[in-house]
Amino acid sequence: MKRVLIAGAGPVGLTAALLLLRRGIAFTLLEQAEALPDDLRASTFHPPTLDMLARLGVADALIAQGLVSPTWQIRMHPSGERAMFDLAAIADATAHPYRLQCKQSVLCHILLDEVRAQGGDVRMGMAVEDVAQDEDGVSVIARDAAGELHRFDGSFLIAADGARSVVRGKLDLAFEGKTYPETTILATTRFPFHDHLPGLSNVNYVWKENGTFSLLRLPDLWRCSLYPDGDETIEEALEPTSIARKLREIAPNPGGHVIDEIRPYRIHMRIVDDYRRGRIMLAGDAAHVNSPSGGMGMNGGIHDAHELVATLAAVLDGRPIEHLDRYTRRRRPIALQEILTQADRNRARMQERDPAKRRAMLAALQRTAGDPAEARAHLLRTSMIDGLRKAAEIA
Repeated sequence: MKRVLIAGAGPVGLTAALLLLRRGIAFTLLEQAEALPDDLRASTFHPPTLDMLARLGVADALIAQGLVSPTWQIRMHPSGERAMFDLAAIADATAHPYRLQCKQSVLCHILLDEVRAQGGDVRMGMAVEDVAQDEDGVSVIARDAAGELHRFDGSFLIAADGARSVVRGKLDLAFEGKTYPETTILATTRFPFHDHLPGLSNVNYVWKENGTFSLLRLPDLWRCSLYPDGDETIEEALEPTSIARKLREIAPNPGGHVIDEIRPYRIHMRIVDDYRRGRIMLAGDAAHVNSPSGGMGMNGGIHDAHELVATLAAVLDGRPIEHLDRYTRRRRPIALQEILTQADRNRARMQERDPAKRRAMLAALQRTAGDPAEARAHLLRTSMIDGLRKAAEIA
């Protein structure tokens, strides 16, 4: 019974499905939603992720619908002082020396179309409710949209069912970590900030007086991450007048800023102790969640899928099941040290309020950006290439 079950049709589960297809390994993918969502979630693809997707044959279609972003920056507002990093410095380490700004949903649709075109077994509208396993395999009980229960059997289960993972809950795995105190407000608009703020990149992390915001550009909109000011409550910060005031402070516009979407969310940093429990492996947000600062969450999940499928294929080819422990050995330290810790540092830097400390941070970043060797080292780390190299060295 060499069939792999997958829970979740997000970027991680669909990447795993296509990787299994490429290796000729049968699978059944179960997804609770009846159709893929198109809402704005992750939107940054790092160079090594694009390299992986290119090897799968789907990068070109993604790049065609995204925005190539060769630089990113940290800047002061309103002065415009900045430290800008150019990913051309790592062109010898990747075939894609840039970040791609594109909706996560675009990749999911591309992957799903490819999986279906190759005959992959995808069951939409199938919500996982229970899991069980023994020494021979795994079984999943799922409920369809009509309320009928179904049983699926396989050799292994990949749990890629997100931060609220049902599978992780059924395994009673601790998800230790913390929730940050601030609430982030995501506001999307088609206002052309790039025409109003000189020297803007497509990816910008910005300090303002007594606060911070970020501006990330996509092909047809800007996503603005805003925060309550001072003693402002989250309810007050979500008022249209408050959003409008914050956007005017970024770039005045006599006609106002038309907002497509406003969405508040809390940020968590959590990770499981072990990515494997018997024949069940966790990947992506089911295994670890982090601050979105730096755009490493979805990318790390896609990297999980590549490592997991390669390790799983070896076991299906005859390696002992204990070989699956290599997946945790390689991916968990990288998630903890290179993703969660780096994202935490990124968040702490942008949440700093002391003007003198901000100045010192900006000066240090400018020195790094201006030194070719230091800039290259910084970009290899923040682009997640270093982490992948370290993981590959772990036996």
